[in-house]
Amino acid sequence: MIPKIKTILYATGMGAGAPHVYRYALALAKEHDAQIVAVSALEALPPYAQGLVDIHIPPAQRAELQRTAHLQAKEKLIGRIKQLCSRECGNDPDCTQRLREIRIEDGPPAQSVLSVAKELNVDLIIMGSHRHTVLGDALLGSTTHKVLHQATQPVLVVRIPDGYYEEGF
Repeated sequence: MIPKIKTILYATGMGAGAPHVYRYALALAKEHDAQIVAVSALEALPPYAQGLVDIHIPPAQRAELQRTAHLQAKEKLIGRIKQLCSRECGNDPDCTQRLREIRIEDGPPAQSVLSVAKELNVDLIIMGSHRHTVLGDALLGSTTHKVLHQATQPVLVVRIPDGYYEEGF
């Protein structure tokens, strides 16, 4: 039986390759009459950086700064995703309606993608990957690698060309 693709999770860190990867999500959504859920994650500060913040900023001020920074980051990510959708769809209502939801999750990116994929029971995860060094992957790990090997859904990994850049993103 041919699988039905009705919900596509588009995972993005909104890096330079985001437009390239989104086009694949959009093409597959059009071809399968599917909906796209865009997901991005906001990670907490690393413990060392958080320790420095804790030492130099009083708790009440720190909480307000964190809340404000968090809201601004979410607004920026949502704005970029909407800009990307608008740029690719123009005035085509069928195209713009493919984007069902934009989710900004708190936590490590791989964990966030896997959690939303499970919660929404998506049919396909689409995400980008760019060239890493072997040492970089060994030390830092790779969000794409983690999702690819832990997801229960199929994962389409779109290779982002070296040096890829689009004006406005």
